[in-house]
Amino acid sequence: MIKIALAQQDFPVGDMTGNLLRAQKSIALARANGADLILFPEMAISGYPPEDLLLRPGFMRRCHDVMDELVAGVQGIDVVIGHPWMVGEKRFNAVTWVRDGVVLGRYFKQALPNYAVFDERRYFFTGTEALVIDIKGSRIGVIICEDAWVPGPASDAKAAGAELLLVPNASPYRDNKLAARLDILSDRREECGLPIIYGNLVGGQDELVFDGRSMLMNTRGGFRIRANPCEEGLPIACFAPESGELWFDGCEDRSSLDALTLLQNEDITACIYTVLVRGLKDYIVKNGFTDVVLGLSGGIDSALTLALAVDALGAEHVHTVMMPSRHTSVLSLKLARQQADMLQVAYREIPIESAFEALLVSLEVSFEGCKADVTEENLQARVRGNLLMALSNKFGWMVLATGNKSELAVGYSTIYGDMCGGFSPIKDCLKTRVYELSTYRNTLSPAIPQEVIERAPSAELAPGQLDQDSLPAYDLLDQILYHYIEEDWSIADIVSAGYDEAVVRRVAAMVIRNEYKRRQGAPGVRITSKAFGRDRRYPITSGWHEESIRKA
Repeated sequence: MIKIALAQQDFPVGDMTGNLLRAQKSIALARANGADLILFPEMAISGYPPEDLLLRPGFMRRCHDVMDELVAGVQGIDVVIGHPWMVGEKRFNAVTWVRDGVVLGRYFKQALPNYAVFDERRYFFTGTEALVIDIKGSRIGVIICEDAWVPGPASDAKAAGAELLLVPNASPYRDNKLAARLDILSDRREECGLPIIYGNLVGGQDELVFDGRSMLMNTRGGFRIRANPCEEGLPIACFAPESGELWFDGCEDRSSLDALTLLQNEDITACIYTVLVRGLKDYIVKNGFTDVVLGLSGGIDSALTLALAVDALGAEHVHTVMMPSRHTSVLSLKLARQQADMLQVAYREIPIESAFEALLVSLEVSFEGCKADVTEENLQARVRGNLLMALSNKFGWMVLATGNKSELAVGYSTIYGDMCGGFSPIKDCLKTRVYELSTYRNTLSPAIPQEVIERAPSAELAPGQLDQDSLPAYDLLDQILYHYIEEDWSIADIVSAGYDEAVVRRVAAMVIRNEYKRRQGAPGVRITSKAFGRDRRYPITSGWHEESIRKA
């Protein structure tokens, strides 16, 4: 039997000194726990994705120095660890296999992803050779992340004599990602017939969250997953070469589950909530902040953002501000204070009326003869943004923007107003998902007043204003946005699916028109396959319009 420890841990981008220490600590612990080998995630030394840091010579030199130091200290256990590597003028996404201070082999990633959030062809050359190493009489092969998503590398390892595949990953979360991983691992089993150990990174890196969930797949296609989403740990996998069986050490039940059963047991809303919390926490902490501040309006978006912030950082590190105007309802004031009391966070009220009036007086001559319109509405939002940024400057708190994906998609937000902030936790959550997440959060403990969930959404920037005065109903809007943004359907495709053409055209036009706003917004946690920013990169200036309603 071979025992393989999986370093399902967080290796922050650029912190190579810290990552070396984390790796050394994990190696020592794995060795003490009887492991024969420890598998680290893809690019563990540099963190993933390091982006253009890879283009800096000093960064690459430090990677090499750290690897030299790591290799020299390895004794009594095999180490398989990911890192960037230079060979002459060529840069590779590499994994090195180390035993007793000696490099036994180095594998270069063959399939370089260049879609969605990945830009690896910008940085790396493609590897061509398999790596298979003997350990305790068994032959074990290594491929890296995307190599498992395409045919070829797994078969190459099998042809080189591999009896087991190790797959180190830096695979970020998106909804339904577990299903995709199970599918591709099943495809590799059908391709090469080998059992697979899939190890994944954990932690938030800017918009991305790596959710871990390392898993084992035996030769019959059964799966075992030990950890919960975003949970760090050092589980040990046991491999029986005679049977090809894999199981986790310490688990009395060695039975495996098929992919369908695993998916049926997954609570996607709970998983997304966990990912949002991890992404928010890591962004704040890794960027040197301790506290956050947000505008608490008594509405659903700020309510969910507050709950996420408290779960991520603790109530003592969260500050809320209710900024009432002449249009703020008594109910909003009541619900904002109620939630702040419920979650035991700091709460203050700063009325905006005097600042708003001062701006109106300043603009009185310039606006003479003009009717009040959205300009005056946006002034209120920008006063609030200024107040939040002032608190941020004075006390060192990061401002959290509270906009959701539906609003950002159609521009139902005020640039330099409610869009201001250093991080936007729910920016990839459609409005309907915001409600789902809020309802889910209340199943854990009371966090969001039920009246907040049930009330009609309103920006409260004008008398009697409701979101649905300006937008289609969110149930309808989110369906159209899902098809148009995440599935890349044309207007014709959406109309053919039964949606009203005028509504679809209006929504599509709003999405196109507001790219300039989104480009200036804060980063936020990616949870879908088409998050604004890394996934969906559209020009601000463009003459493209979908004029035809004929099905493409």
